[in-house]
Parts: sequence; structure tokens; C-alpha cells
Amino acid sequence: MTERAKLLWFYGATAIFIAGNAYLFLHDKMWGLAVPFVLLLLILYIFSLDTVLLLTTFVTPLAINLTDQEFGIGISLPSEPLMFGIMLLFILKLIHERFYDQRITRHPVTIAIIINLVWIFITVLTSEIPLVSAKFLIARMWFVIPFYFVGILLFIDYKNIKKFQWLYVIPLLIIIFYTLYNHSTYGFDKPSSNIVVKPFYNDHTAYGAVIAFFLPVFTGFVMFRKYKPSYRMISLVVLAILLTGIVFSYSRAAWVSVAGSLAIFIMVKLKIRFYWVVIVLAIGVGFFYTFRYQFMDKLEKNKQDSSTDFMEHVQSISNISSDASNLERINRWTSAIRLFKERPVFGWGPGTYQFVYAPYQLSREKTIISTNYGDMGNAHSEYIGPLSESGALGMLTFIGIVVTVSLTGIRVYRRAKSKEVRLMSLLILLGLISYYIHGVMNNFLDTDKASVPFWAFTGILVAMDLYHTDKSDDELIISV
Repeated sequence: MTERAKLLWFYGATAIFIAGNAYLFLHDKMWGLAVPFVLLLLILYIFSLDTVLLLTTFVTPLAINLTDQEFGIGISLPSEPLMFGIMLLFILKLIHERFYDQRITRHPVTIAIIINLVWIFITVLTSEIPLVSAKFLIARMWFVIPFYFVGILLFIDYKNIKKFQWLYVIPLLIIIFYTLYNHSTYGFDKPSSNIVVKPFYNDHTAYGAVIAFFLPVFTGFVMFRKYKPSYRMISLVVLAILLTGIVFSYSRAAWVSVAGSLAIFIMVKLKIRFYWVVIVLAIGVGFFYTFRYQFMDKLEKNKQDSSTDFMEHVQSISNISSDASNLERINRWTSAIRLFKERPVFGWGPGTYQFVYAPYQLSREKTIISTNYGDMGNAHSEYIGPLSESGALGMLTFIGIVVTVSLTGIRVYRRAKSKEVRLMSLLILLGLISYYIHGVMNNFLDTDKASVPFWAFTGILVAMDLYHTDKSDDELIISV
């Protein structure tokens, strides 16, 4: 094609676009302006899926959730449609090319994830509300496939590991500034902490959980002396903002999760063997069970409710006598256990808890924030929730993911030749551990904002295990 022909095509297409939009504008229709962006996005899907994945990472913190309360079906815009497109294209390419790195498919973490997804699929077929459960499974897949299966391929290039973290954190900082500004208009009081995070988050606990993911990462960026001083200084500023955000989130679960990940960090640095940790936990559980009545009696004497005062708010964590949030969480857990006892094998169906648990509440366990309408969220646990929705195997297969990922992270940390990879594996593992702990008290893996870092961090550990443990620092391309 000659240069003159190219110009004619360009100007012709431009004229058609302008004329078409002028016509639509005269009829009060503005959607034509989106055509170039849609075409650009389609080109990126075909020729640069990595770019679409990174773009999705960037827009996720800024995404807004739209929900149909009647059917319990919602979508987060624009992130989830982008994820769905990545998932669809990946599946089509897999069918066409019939190739995917077998080292990934044979990895213990991948096997654990596939087993979990297969069991979820089986319990969709037996679900009390099949439409809700089917949507739950599809949503789980459009989180897992882009940020784990496609993500691992992205993270083969080591530069993309830190690129992912910065692309998620930069818009998260915008949300933190937005939230702090809104919060300041309420005098930073605790009751308003649920309001000021909207419309980006449904409540302050999800906001705190996501910030907790990145605290270990940026702490490590500040402390690693091989990074340039300017990079460490910028990371310090980011860390200070993240810390401010999590403190004023008033999310006690987030604070506990950060403290837990710090405890794990100390254990790793002291080189305490994993089996000793398991033994101590087992002894602790046994001790608590033996003296459970004495512990409960002691806890019930704590009357400190949640508060704006930091120390009082910390003390309220163990208040199970008058704190409505703690009591409601216990109400949800006990309701989930009753649901499990009635359907221990297949459960009630993925995503159905909030629609079926109301009759399983006991009047003496209800609180001022209890509801019978299925409009106040889920079981508040990544472990007990699947127990009620997908039976015993629902919980056990999720625990399988937690265990295999943790062991992978520890293995990478111990075997990596590069100090950079050792550091990064530990930071990523600590970020995930913060969520594993948080998951005891809340569950947000049905949302894009928590699922993106959760599955991406999981994919990063697997990518480092498979592709980066044998590399020295000189072989890695470190851009800071």
C-alpha cells in the first residue's frame, strides 16, 4: 500500500468516525466516543495480553461495584469485564494451541487450586441456588485464571513482579488519600470508617485487608540496601501512607493480621522450623480447648467496645460480651456450622450463605446488626464460609491452597541464590500470610480488590519457585 493510499484510509476512517459521532451527539448518544478505546483494547487483547493484565491491575483499586440485591449478583467496573476477557482469551488460546508449561500445571500449588475449583464446580451442581453458585464459580475463575495462570507467565520476566506491585499500590494511594480526606470531615471517628471508603469499598475491613497485603512488601523495599537511596525513600513515603491508611481504617482484623505476619517474620529470621510452629499451635489449641470455659469467662468480663481511642479499640478485639461486631461475627460462624451439620458433604452451594443462613440463627445469639434478609454479607471467614457452602472438602481444599503456597514460599526463601529473590519471596509470603490470618475473621475473595493481590501474589511465588530460584543477582534484571 502506497503512502498516499494509507493517508486516504486514515483520513477516510477519521471522517467516518467524526460524522458518526456527530450524528450520535445530535441524538444525545455519547457511546460512539468509546469506539477508539474499545478497538485499542481489542488490539491489546490480541497482541499484548500482558499489557491488559497490568492495565486491569491498575484499574482494580479504582473499580466500583454494582450489585443487584434481589439476585445477589454484582459486577465491579471496569475491572471484572477486563478479567473476563483475559479468561476467555486464555481458554480459547489453550484450546487452539494445546500448550501450557507443564511445570506450572504439575506444581503443588496449581494442583491444589485445580482441586479446589473442581470441588466448587461439583457443589454448584448440588447448590440450593444454582444461579448464585454458578456466578460464584465464574467469578472465581476470572480471578484465578488471569492473575494466577496468566500471571505466572507475566512474572517469568522478573521486572513485572515489582511492576505489578507498583501498579496496584499507586491507585490504592489515591483511594487512601480520598478516604483520609472524607474521614477528616468526620473528625476521624470510628463510626464513620465504614462510610468514608465508599464507593470503592463496601466496608472498612476490606480496605484494611488490602492495605495489609502491601505493608510487608514496601517495608522490605525500604530496608533492602541494594536498592537505590531514591527508590528506598519513595518506598518509605508509600509505606508511611499505607500505615496511616491501615491505622485509620479501624479494622481490628487488619491490625491482627499485620501483627501475625510480623510474628511469622521473626520466626523465619530466627530459623524456627515449621514443624515446631505446628507443634506449638497444636499445644495452644489443646490448651485452649481444655480450659475453654475459663477462657470464655475471662473474655466475657471484657466490656470494652470498639472505640476511636487506639488502645481501647485494640482491647475490644477480645470483647465477646457486648461488642456488636464481635458478637455478630460469632453469630455468623455458629450459623455456618449449623448449615454444615445439615449438609456436611456438598454444602448449600458456593456463594449462597447469605441467602440461607437466616433461619439458622438463634435468637439469643442475634445482635443489633443481625438481619434475616440476606443483605448483610457472608460468613465472615474464608474457612468457615466454604465449610457451609461446599462442605468439609470446601474448607479442606482451600486450606490445601494455603499450606502448599506457604511451603512454596518457604522453599523459595531457603533455596534462592539471589538475595533479591529471597527478599521478595519472604515479602510476598508475609503479605499472603496477613490475608490467611485475616481470612479467619473475614472473607473477601469474592471481590476483585482482594482477589487480585491474593492470586497474583500466589502466582509470583510459583513463578519464582519455577523460574528464578537458580538465578543470581547478576542474572536478574533489577531496575532499581
